[in-house]
Amino acid sequence: MQLSDLKIIVTGAGKGMGAHFATRLFEAGAQVCAGDIDEAAMAAHLPAGVHKRRLDVSQEADVVEFVQWANREMAGLNGLVNNAGIIADGLLVKKDRVTGEVQRFPTAKWHALLGINLTGAMWMVREVVATMVETDQKPGVIVNMSSIARHGNRGQSNYVASKAAIAANTVTWSREFAAFGVRVCCVAPGMVATPMTAGMNQKALEAFVATIPVGRVGQPEDLWLAVKFCLECDYFNGRTIDVDGGIAF
Repeated sequence: MQLSDLKIIVTGAGKGMGAHFATRLFEAGAQVCAGDIDEAAMAAHLPAGVHKRRLDVSQEADVVEFVQWANREMAGLNGLVNNAGIIADGLLVKKDRVTGEVQRFPTAKWHALLGINLTGAMWMVREVVATMVETDQKPGVIVNMSSIARHGNRGQSNYVASKAAIAANTVTWSREFAAFGVRVCCVAPGMVATPMTAGMNQKALEAFVATIPVGRVGQPEDLWLAVKFCLECDYFNGRTIDVDGGIAF
């Protein structure tokens, strides 16, 4: 699919990778509807020609209304970059070094992350594809954002669960939506320089970078190249691309 033929939604588009993807798509001639809970960030980081609206993917009604709005704004809909996500790290069980108290990972924190990273992502795919089918728009393409953490990573039980599920459902959805002419692909970043990772302890960051064969963290442009491939290559479907500098998990 040509980028200039896309009428595409980008979620989590206020900053970081989402803002970069939305901007690059717009520059390539696509029509873009950007969604994020942070409207000020979208206003600050996205070109004027990008359609912008507040979107909380953890709220089903919000997702439904956003997709309907995007379809009207662009007079059609044939793509989604399913990027919205958060991190809420913590060990499932830990023992306080001072008091010896055994602490459990909060259930509310578990559900909050999955509500955005997994349930919200599923709602976006469901509503976008249903709209494509209802309006007979094809071909279509979905790009999900997973993570190399899907293979398992200490202190990220909730994040790992969400990103592993997204990668697995990329396969599931590619098979379910084939009859509708919709491809479903997935990109799994390693460590990327975004506002989400900017607050990482410098010593820990340096130790992590030392394990990356290319010797640096990724940049949003590195991930854009993978997203662009997924959008443009009509023979790529149901697979996840790891963009991680060669790190071994």
